[in-house]
Amino acid sequence: MSAKFGPAGTSDSFAKMGYKGSLGMPEYIVKMGLDAFEYQCGRGVNIGEDKARQFGVLAAEKGIALSLHAPYYISLAAAEEAKLDNSINYILQSARAADWMGATRVVVHPGGKGKMEREVAVNLAISTFARAIKAMDEEGLGHITLCPETMGKINQLGDLDEIMRFCAVDERVIPCIDFGHLNARTRGGLTTREDFRKIFDTLQNSIGTERMKKYHAHFSKIEYSEGGEVKHLTFDDTVFGPNYDYLMDITYKLGCSPTIICESAGTQAEDALQMKTYYKSLETK
Repeated sequence: MSAKFGPAGTSDSFAKMGYKGSLGMPEYIVKMGLDAFEYQCGRGVNIGEDKARQFGVLAAEKGIALSLHAPYYISLAAAEEAKLDNSINYILQSARAADWMGATRVVVHPGGKGKMEREVAVNLAISTFARAIKAMDEEGLGHITLCPETMGKINQLGDLDEIMRFCAVDERVIPCIDFGHLNARTRGGLTTREDFRKIFDTLQNSIGTERMKKYHAHFSKIEYSEGGEVKHLTFDDTVFGPNYDYLMDITYKLGCSPTIICESAGTQAEDALQMKTYYKSLETK
């Protein structure tokens, strides 16, 4: 298997090319030369079953790998029990929608730590995450893969080592490595080939070769400050990183088959194609 590439949500060119509504997305993805798409439920799971199933059929006909992003307001380490229960419910809602459309992966933000000590918050978040997996299994949704995401702000849960601890909860969990987030939270720490290679070494040592090769990724250039992530940029930016060439090289040489989702600001489909074109050039060398 090879890597698959696609955008997160709707690029500016979607409407400019005359497309409307989510049911036009599969045709657009193929026209853009891509083969993956991440459906955005960041502000809530608002797609109904009928439309989700229609969308899934159209995507499957075109060989598009689907993933879904769960709501941003999930907080796995909330101080209030009701908020923890709500977060589990949001994950369940996301998994149901993913199942309807044939998406295989649901990306989840761990959330912040509030006023807790970081280690206390991490342990609570991992416990809540485990409860969500149990709830999914009880509802017959255990075939949907949860992908906890590395986060871009330093005060958020989700550095690389913490995400590896989430992955230890269940062997079905696949990490969502957001390379722009990791670069932002380390204030430019992804600049050399070795910087990227160390991430893969951590993955392999923590979750094994098989899961490492199936990693899920977000990639974009991101402006950062002392606190980490500020905003997403496009590949045209020349000030902030990271650059994708080392990631593509390592992914190819290790024989990985990830889904790589671009989260550039408005040019995510075009920038995803840049990565795919570079990756495909490695296959022909």
